[in-house]
Amino acid sequence: MSKKLNIDPINTWIKNDSDPLIISGPCSAETYEQLRETCKQLKSHGINLMRAGVWKPRTRPGTFEGNGEDALKWIADIKEELDVQFTVEVANTSHIELALKYGIDILWIGARTTVNPFSVQEIADAIKGTDTPVLIKNPINPDLSLWMGALERINTAGITKMGAIHRGFSMTGKSKYRYVPMWKIAIDLKSNMPNLPVICDPSHICGNRDMIFETSQKALDLGYDGLIIESHIDPDNAWSDAKQQVTPDVLSKIKSDLKVKTKREDDKSYKHLLDEIREGIDDVDKEIVDIISKRIELVKKIGEFKKEQDLTTFQVDRWNEVFKSRIDWAIEKGLEKDFIEDLYKVIHLGSINVQNKIINKKKANSKI
Repeated sequence: MSKKLNIDPINTWIKNDSDPLIISGPCSAETYEQLRETCKQLKSHGINLMRAGVWKPRTRPGTFEGNGEDALKWIADIKEELDVQFTVEVANTSHIELALKYGIDILWIGARTTVNPFSVQEIADAIKGTDTPVLIKNPINPDLSLWMGALERINTAGITKMGAIHRGFSMTGKSKYRYVPMWKIAIDLKSNMPNLPVICDPSHICGNRDMIFETSQKALDLGYDGLIIESHIDPDNAWSDAKQQVTPDVLSKIKSDLKVKTKREDDKSYKHLLDEIREGIDDVDKEIVDIISKRIELVKKIGEFKKEQDLTTFQVDRWNEVFKSRIDWAIEKGLEKDFIEDLYKVIHLGSINVQNKIINKKKANSKI
């Protein structure tokens, strides 16, 4: 469990006149004209908090890595002209010094930096004593502790205007996502830090513009506090991340189609009904726990048998039989195949662990 963080409500440090909160702007500040026109169009659609890549941490050298201080000068001019806020990514103390010099409203720490506690601590030390809001992206790898640790370091430095950005995780294997969302990790983060604002980054999660709406809607359905979506006046010719950027007009359509759900349950007209349904869920969960307990007792008996017969805990033919039959049963009941697959993988792993303990205990006793 995390210690309770001292965090100001997001609506006290981000100016937002629309729902949902959307942060938008180009992946990279390529030219003054490109940045200004993108922001101008976004402003006309009610977006008041812009994002722009000033320093671009590319995986390999030789590609566009940002315009640095020149881009900050453009941002300062555009901020004054359009009366908007700006957030940029910072990765070291020199970035912070320049960003604050040019009046950047909100800093964000990127995934490649969050993964390194030394870098996060240097940033925390650099912003200590300021009142600068900070958003922290999840680390590249699915490590909740690293994400929480980065948030705690920034908060310990006295920063109370802060939030998290969920941008997905790098995983091996095929996926329709560029970075797999792994929603459970973000939910666990919110469970540990209930007062922490969490913003979803569907652009990086998806890696292509066609999936941005559905991913954004899922985030809002889960109670996220806002979205950060990349926008460009000419996405196909963007200098970085072209496939995942949308035009300001397309973003406006996405924004208008999104449905924002209420987070409050104070309305007595439906709260009583929710309480009744939740009591029913509690009763069913008690039954599930009781059934799992009975299953484990049977697993223990199997473990004792395998111990006496000197069998391996994992029997591939039996596992394949169980896996297929349970999925078939679930489909007959109208349950989702993927859900049951994940559930039985967890149950099977737990069963193997129980049997391994029994067999290892036997081996240990035999040496006495």
